[in-house]
Amino acid sequence: MNDLPLTLFLVDDDEALRRSLILLLFSQGLAVQAFASGEDFLGAVNLRQPGCVILDLRLGGMSGLSVFDHLLAAHSPLVTLFLSAHGDIPTALEAVRRGAYDWVEKPDTQQLLDKLPAAIALARARAQALQRWAELTPREREVARLVGLGQPNKEIARILVPPCGHRSVETHRANIFSKLQCANDNELGRWLAAHPWLD
Repeated sequence: MNDLPLTLFLVDDDEALRRSLILLLFSQGLAVQAFASGEDFLGAVNLRQPGCVILDLRLGGMSGLSVFDHLLAAHSPLVTLFLSAHGDIPTALEAVRRGAYDWVEKPDTQQLLDKLPAAIALARARAQALQRWAELTPREREVARLVGLGQPNKEIARILVPPCGHRSVETHRANIFSKLQCANDNELGRWLAAHPWLD
């Protein structure tokens, strides 16, 4: 799955820094789309696609944190790496606590290059999870969520609309485990909890 195409998004209103980072990232063989504002980024990008976003905390107009709030509200799988000036470190740490991947103090480009591989690896893992989830039928997704909540087959059969027999649920469960590569109910529950941005 390492060959899954992923895009790196850069959102920074400092044109000089944006240009230098684009050149740096291109030199690493990374596909980059750059935006001068959070509004431009949110208006142009499909937030449901996997990838990485390098997001400046302080932007003209909508702040980086406001952009991140939009990503959270959209249950976006995008991995967020914040760019932070020294005085913004407490804010950056709070963003990480709320689900951002990490932060880099500007203009430490080496630190950015050091942290990007792991962020990209996480984005690829999320892309893989999305691919597996897409292989499930709508009914299998419904069953998967109920199995992940610990519901027994008979109760799942009763809850489903339209209802079905518990043997049908057993068949769905076997298909789900195979497609998601989960061994049991507990593993499926952990897998779902680790990917809260799935539809």
